[in-house]
Amino acid sequence: MRSKTFHRAAVLAAVSLLAMAVAAQAQTLNQPPEGFTALFNGKDLTGWKGLLKGPYDNPDRRAPLEPEQLAELQAEADANMRAHWKVVDGVLTFDGKGRSLCTAKDYADFEMLVDWKIEKGGDSGIYLRGSPQVQIWDTALKSVGAQVGSGGLYNNQKNPSKPSKAADKPVGQWNTFRIIMVGEKVTVYLNDELVVDNVVLENHWDRSKPIYPTGQIELQNHGNFLYFRNIYIREILTAEERLAGFEPLFNGRDMTGWTGNTTGYYAQDGRMICDPAKAGGNVYTAQQYGDFIFRFEFKLTAGANNGLGIRTPLSGDPAYAGMELQILDDTAPKYANLQPYQYHGSIYGVVPARRGHQKPVGEWNTQEVIAKGPHITINLNGTTIVDANIEEASTPKTIDGRDHPGLKNKTGHIGFCGHGDYLEFRNIRIKPLD
Repeated sequence: MRSKTFHRAAVLAAVSLLAMAVAAQAQTLNQPPEGFTALFNGKDLTGWKGLLKGPYDNPDRRAPLEPEQLAELQAEADANMRAHWKVVDGVLTFDGKGRSLCTAKDYADFEMLVDWKIEKGGDSGIYLRGSPQVQIWDTALKSVGAQVGSGGLYNNQKNPSKPSKAADKPVGQWNTFRIIMVGEKVTVYLNDELVVDNVVLENHWDRSKPIYPTGQIELQNHGNFLYFRNIYIREILTAEERLAGFEPLFNGRDMTGWTGNTTGYYAQDGRMICDPAKAGGNVYTAQQYGDFIFRFEFKLTAGANNGLGIRTPLSGDPAYAGMELQILDDTAPKYANLQPYQYHGSIYGVVPARRGHQKPVGEWNTQEVIAKGPHITINLNGTTIVDANIEEASTPKTIDGRDHPGLKNKTGHIGFCGHGDYLEFRNIRIKPLD
């Protein structure tokens, strides 16, 4: 006969294993990958709103509503939402009644990750910018063509509407979407399988117009029980920036729109990697720009050295043939004795930048470059580190005493200039001003 001590130890061990399993499961829920934020907090409906009842489910019908009428309709929609959408054990659950669920915020260009699960006969979808839809359904519903699988842009008529393959897991199991939307085009991965490859999403509400530049994301229902979790988003271009005239320069998926060394620079998980192991060198925008506002984020490794070339040709040294704005780990001991015009943010050889505003190595920095004629302004992590007129700064000569003919360029490419070090970029966008 086993002793009570042995029995108690066994029970404690079992409880401990159960606790570890629960903790491990909790760690997998609502933990956004780097660069993403959670749209669903796993606890309540914060950040979400109900879909207005018809005909105001149509964005074109919502737009002209007066604030008072919109508020009244939204109050009714939110009451409907709370009655039918609940959070159960960290899972966003729909009871099969009521209307769709919408993000409280509008989005422009983004990458979205979402886990979803349906029951037998389930039919759902995800509206992008308020327009249908990335399809979700039970592949057994052959009478409506569901055997093609989920992920297709169901409401397309001119462009492909079906996924390239069926990658669904059996009904009752969790599936994962990775949805990338840049401009009018959508890419969808289902359970790590590419099922929609850069396809135009048509405007279901008015097919004479392109898809809206911004809009809400909606979790659609067709009267079935639905389950969602781990809903994360990475904004490639915010709605505010899109409406202000910004354009994405990097889609996070591939090097479309870039030329030069697209081997040493490559896309990975929403980031542009400068990898000297695959050859360094320079990479440039295919398009040329004159006056602009350029925004990007960068993350340094210890001692990393790179540069941002502006108004530069595709050949020659951007520091002289164009302008090179330093990207450098200012804290590295090996750079302790550089000239002031060689540190981060400086217009190389021409204008020194204010120092001390970088984040620690390994953290993401945010930088903005404003080029208006001869006036160059550089903001790093919210602080202006350069505000200079390059004509004045180079008269009668540049601070390094060298010839910089590129200072006179009115236009040129924008590029990242490798110097044999590893670093990463993301959220690269531009607003042309000319």
